[in-house]
Amino acid sequence: MENIKNKPKVAFICVHNSCRSQIAEALGKHFSSDVFESYSAGTETKPQINQDAVRLMKQIYGIDMEKSQHSKLLNDIPPIDVVITMGCNVQCPFLPCKHREDWGLDDPTGKSDIEFVDTIRLIESKVKELAQKLK
Repeated sequence: MENIKNKPKVAFICVHNSCRSQIAEALGKHFSSDVFESYSAGTETKPQINQDAVRLMKQIYGIDMEKSQHSKLLNDIPPIDVVITMGCNVQCPFLPCKHREDWGLDDPTGKSDIEFVDTIRLIESKVKELAQKLK
């Protein structure tokens, strides 16, 4: 079995760490925990994870994000190898890392379930692509 210390640490970063970055962290753990460790954080936090995201992630994947995750700040996570920004159109603070990319995702907060599910599926495909790149 591969030593867990060798796995790159990936941080999904968004402003509030309550929706897209949380979904990405959950899907990273769900689909790619054999390739990388998933974290998420924000420049600010919210008292709870977006409830539509929580409900839809439970429906689609059976993942209860509220049990395993909470809104975190950048200094609450360990040193990171890969930084993924969600496309929040804010200046993300500099995090030292080996690789950085921006996924340019629109925030589905307050939108219909269809738009929310589209964003979730897009994040899923990007998480899987990232795992292929990091293998």
